[in-house]
Amino acid sequence: MGNKAVGSASNGSKVGSYKSLDIMMNPKSVAVIGASNNPDKVGHIILQNYLDEGYGGKIYPINNKSEGSILGLRAYKSIRDVKAQIDLAVVAIPAQAVPAAIRDCGVAGVKSAIVVSGGFAEVGNVKLQEEMMSIARKFSIPIIGPNCLGVTDPKSRVNTMFLPSFKIDKPKVGGVSFASQSGAVGSSIFDLIAHEGFGLAKFISYGNAADIDEVDIIEYLANDKDTKVIVFYLEGVKRGREFFEAAKRASQVKPTVIIKGGITEEGAQAAHSHTASLAGSYEAYEAMFRQAGFAIAKDMQELLDYAKIFDTQPLTTGNRIAIITNGGGTGVIATDAIYQNGLSLATLSKESNAALRKVMPPIVNIRQPLDMAGDADDKRFAAALSTISADPNVDAIIVIALFQTPGADSRVAATISHYNGVIKKPLVVVSIGGSYTEVHKNMLESTGVPVYSSPGAAARSLAALINYSKYRKGVL
Repeated sequence: MGNKAVGSASNGSKVGSYKSLDIMMNPKSVAVIGASNNPDKVGHIILQNYLDEGYGGKIYPINNKSEGSILGLRAYKSIRDVKAQIDLAVVAIPAQAVPAAIRDCGVAGVKSAIVVSGGFAEVGNVKLQEEMMSIARKFSIPIIGPNCLGVTDPKSRVNTMFLPSFKIDKPKVGGVSFASQSGAVGSSIFDLIAHEGFGLAKFISYGNAADIDEVDIIEYLANDKDTKVIVFYLEGVKRGREFFEAAKRASQVKPTVIIKGGITEEGAQAAHSHTASLAGSYEAYEAMFRQAGFAIAKDMQELLDYAKIFDTQPLTTGNRIAIITNGGGTGVIATDAIYQNGLSLATLSKESNAALRKVMPPIVNIRQPLDMAGDADDKRFAAALSTISADPNVDAIIVIALFQTPGADSRVAATISHYNGVIKKPLVVVSIGGSYTEVHKNMLESTGVPVYSSPGAAARSLAALINYSKYRKGVL
């Protein structure tokens, strides 16, 4: 996309825009208001995370009761005492003290702020939240929050999350960016992204969205050169029309996976008390998401399933799926799954059937799904992948690798990884089992092979990829 922006929206009551997130993600200097030497304090954890990440900019601990240093850094009683430009203030103090802190930030010329503190509109304290924003508007300070985890950028080593680093896995640098209205959902997905083995570009938890909201965030991620896939947990939208237009623009350049919280009446009420969000009619949201080309996930596991196929596999509008398996029953279940998700079983060409007949033992029936028998080894997997990936009648491949069988070992995983790297068609793996299987699943996913724990999950993910591909090409 180069430097061309996908779009921006304006709102007279707002300070920030999608461009404001640039300085929050890449600040040259950060002040932590509420920093503390007490390890139980949120401000301590945030400051410690910056140090642990190896953040290269200037860090200024702020504590109005502090003397001397905090975690080895010179501490200040007020941000106004810092005689240097501050790009980002991370505010982690009781809610009642936040407006005064934002005023101090304004006087000090701070460029942006993230308010992680809770106790605002989500608990009915709307007046306090508006007081904070009134001050922010006066001084033109864009704000993320309140009631949020803030942001993480593994590349710039910015991390405002108040979660101890030993309690959460750290994702590697990658192409998936995740935005979440909920800090709890956000931290869980953040942890799971690391566990699943794919990389993170950006993480944004924005809470009550008093200023920076979902419209700004999706526009920022659509324009972010490091983001390949956008993943979103959403409870409600304040600027519906602008969000819809921004979503359509984003989908023209990047796949977006979304999960909506508050789809029932009871869930909507819970969402309002959680982030002061107006959840609204789920049917209306679902229609908007589909028109915008989003992949809609029904739960957090599906969210991850979709994210990793978009992150690792090429787009395709074809729905002819070939199945390669070393377990007949799972091949049957996979066949059901692809048809249940609107896909179809590929019919191999005569040339492919003849080539497979030459290399497969007599006990193997040359048909789809291709059951290579329980003793299939890496050579048999390689022969099947080589022939089937080259077949013009095949649009995508599901490989079922059951590592409990005699012939399946690390060489099978290496073979699948090799073909995933050279073929130009989507390839997904289904592997079901315990600790031995988990070792090989990790091997595969570390090389960019998406692995699923059921044929249904693999088929749904392929269907999401194909549907988005059709949207991009104007087929839908």
